[in-house]
Amino acid sequence: MKVDVLLGLQWGDEGKGKIVDVLTPDYEIVARFQGGPNAGHTLEFEGKKYVLRSVPSGIFQGNKLNVIGNGVVLDPALFKGEIEALEKSGHDLKSRLYISKKAHLILPTHRLLDACYEASKGDSKIGTTGKGIGPTYTDKVSRNGLRVGDILHNFEEKYNAAKAKHLRILNQYNYDTNALSDIEKEWFEGVKKLKEFTFIDSEHFINNATKSGKKILAEGAQGTMLDIDFG
Repeated sequence: MKVDVLLGLQWGDEGKGKIVDVLTPDYEIVARFQGGPNAGHTLEFEGKKYVLRSVPSGIFQGNKLNVIGNGVVLDPALFKGEIEALEKSGHDLKSRLYISKKAHLILPTHRLLDACYEASKGDSKIGTTGKGIGPTYTDKVSRNGLRVGDILHNFEEKYNAAKAKHLRILNQYNYDTNALSDIEKEWFEGVKKLKEFTFIDSEHFINNATKSGKKILAEGAQGTMLDIDFG
């Protein structure tokens, strides 16, 4: 059994994706364990460049299993765009990419909350990407978020309840939510795409893989300085 971890030591954008792609021939499973769809990892494969935002960087290695783990926050709309771009490469992604049921979903209202919070800080704003990553992690820690596995059970009810909570917050800030319907349309198309993939209990999958002697590469997305404790 062998598990190695690759994690950036600074803010990110350190070339982690390229390193993972070089290392993957020595592993059987590449598991993305944290982060959201930020700038992404840029890989060049067979003369073409691809940007991986949520998909692990081992996806172009034909005999590797790739896992989007429970520590990742996932935007279905951005995932759909990423997958469709990768599918043009001719690779069979569905048989080689598994998604944790416990990975949290970035909701359309998370994007609005991200922009709202930034605007409210004025000159003290953080400078986020505006993709809703921070508010999604906030909901995860407070146990108010939706996870990939929720798609399988009473999802519309759960989604509407979470949306209502976020709208109450946005209304307190008098934030304009007119863009929400357009964002939702794209987002639910992404949910349909997400359901084409295999959802797993990633903790059991990885534990069983280690017990059976599989070699696993754990791929980090964020640099250390973006960590919740040290960033």
